[in-house]
Amino acid sequence: MKLSIIIVNYNVKHFLEQCLISVFKAVTNINAEVFVVDNNSVDGSCTMVKERFSNVKLIENSENHGFSYANNQALKQATGQYILLLNPDTVVEEDSFEKCIQFMDKNPDTGGLTVKMIDGKGNFLPESKRALPTPIVSFYKIFGLAGLFPKSKKFARYYLGHLNNDEINEIEILPGSYMFLRKETLEKTGYLDEDYFMYGEDIDLSYKITKAGYKNYYYPETTIIHYKGESTKKGSLNYVFIFYNAMIIFARKHFSDKNARAFSILINIAIYFRALIAILSRFIKKAFIPVIDIAAIFFSYYIVKPIWENYKFQGDGHYPSEFLHIAVPSYILIWVLSIWFNGGYSKQIKIIQLIKANVIGTLIILILYALLPESLRFSRALIIIGAVITLFVTSLNRVLAHFINFLPQKFKRNKKLRIVIVGLINEISRVENIITEAEIKPHIIGKVAPSAQLQSDYHFGSVNQLEEIIQIHKIDEIVFCAKDIPSNQIISTMLKLSIFNIDYKIAQPDTLYIIGSNSIETAGELYTIELNSISKISNIRNKRFFDIITSLFILIFSPLILLFLKTSFKPINNSVNVLLGCKTWVGYYKKSDVNTTNLPKIKEGILTPLDLGSKKELTESFIYNSNLVYAKNYTFWNDLNILLKGFKQIGR
Repeated sequence: MKLSIIIVNYNVKHFLEQCLISVFKAVTNINAEVFVVDNNSVDGSCTMVKERFSNVKLIENSENHGFSYANNQALKQATGQYILLLNPDTVVEEDSFEKCIQFMDKNPDTGGLTVKMIDGKGNFLPESKRALPTPIVSFYKIFGLAGLFPKSKKFARYYLGHLNNDEINEIEILPGSYMFLRKETLEKTGYLDEDYFMYGEDIDLSYKITKAGYKNYYYPETTIIHYKGESTKKGSLNYVFIFYNAMIIFARKHFSDKNARAFSILINIAIYFRALIAILSRFIKKAFIPVIDIAAIFFSYYIVKPIWENYKFQGDGHYPSEFLHIAVPSYILIWVLSIWFNGGYSKQIKIIQLIKANVIGTLIILILYALLPESLRFSRALIIIGAVITLFVTSLNRVLAHFINFLPQKFKRNKKLRIVIVGLINEISRVENIITEAEIKPHIIGKVAPSAQLQSDYHFGSVNQLEEIIQIHKIDEIVFCAKDIPSNQIISTMLKLSIFNIDYKIAQPDTLYIIGSNSIETAGELYTIELNSISKISNIRNKRFFDIITSLFILIFSPLILLFLKTSFKPINNSVNVLLGCKTWVGYYKKSDVNTTNLPKIKEGILTPLDLGSKKELTESFIYNSNLVYAKNYTFWNDLNILLKGFKQIGR
């Protein structure tokens, strides 16, 4: 066996599928074996591998023991002369492996190599080549000097910024996303150190390779796409602790006691500094708009109350202090909660959500107001005035947020994305169907041929003319049909066009999605046929709102309900579980061998779509389709209908 490829996967099914498609294209002329080690994913990754890639050696873990442990599981079975550790969120060129093998064959002193990597927008990833993170090198990186002097041999050593991105060079550290290794070397150095759960294991192994007398190389004769950050988001607090603690483990293992102590102190300072920044950043991004809303509404009431008193009662002081101290905060709480449940604090700003939330919140306040004793009913007019004020100030706050770059809340762009599709007629037609069925519907400007041969009256240009097409038609995004254009041409085109700062997506053959990623800091974005509308953020929020409202209703009227149902206290127990978020009123039917792993994940349900009362035979196919239709066509009213039809079963 010439090559063993090992891919560790965790909940990135679409990326894994795309990666495997490119891998099998690249091993056509190589005697190779492919391992996928799945770390207990819940997104249907294993099912996809079994159905689409029967020749993959799949290792299914029932527990996530970490990246190193998973790689070692496959390394113990691998028989290849060379070993490639490859991330699932990558796309390789058709000749990537052949070129790497040729280089390793010609240079027997090479223990490992990596290749040139670009992100989803075609930008070079600096971690393609790295130096050993000694205390001084790490200091320059952590405190920003590497960023200030990106080409400095001294300050930018962490990413070897002084080395040419397009030249073969000896380096110290290989990135874990693409480590092409000699099996003979691994037998001497040992496999990955399992003390590292995630991150740091690549540094550790690279260092051991050089200590064993071998060389590590940066080999830019082939390029891969790395949708960096898909498994773990770099801005997360969890990433800060895992990454920097891995550096401490490395220092303790390989540096002298003096250097290790200095490095540990430096890293601990960095951990708390970065953690503080991450916490503050996250808090401000999440809390800024709600806090400003609350403050603005309260301040408005503070101004309006005496004006209204003068108008209505010809004098100030008609309302007691409890109005501003108790009633107004209660009103604000209801309005803010209503805004939250209706998506008014999501990243995409929609004024219609604020209007809807305002109406619902105001109705709830007026209903509760009518139930209060006379002494606590201050003024319906001030509630209505407050509702108008709330709508105005919350809308104004979002206009301001839109222009503050730091805040994530933004209005949806008015114009649709302008895209072109590169491919041949049949595949473009399939891709167009996916795009038209997707939730996001861009404007397809035209079709581009993958070669110089155009199909008349269909293509309006070739791939070689994309530069002009982008400029003339103001293109925002290019979709490549991978069936009609090879990976190496896609990657070279992305590199050539990276100066335009446009987005790219790749449509793999025989899939229902088109995948891409805007940058190393963002999650992958895709167009997909909506089979999972229940997993949309708005529907998750609506479902939770439904569960809370109905649970409170059942608990309030529980004496009458228990009398009507003539049952035990199980309905009350279920209502409490749903209210606390442990269960949901409506979930999938699971009392059979029907597979639900390919459906969006939701909590265990008390009722199921089958409680609508169908008399059909409960075959596995019928049950699966019922679950699928529920997931695909979720609405608030579907849950209400199922709850009403199956109300007698709420004590299940």
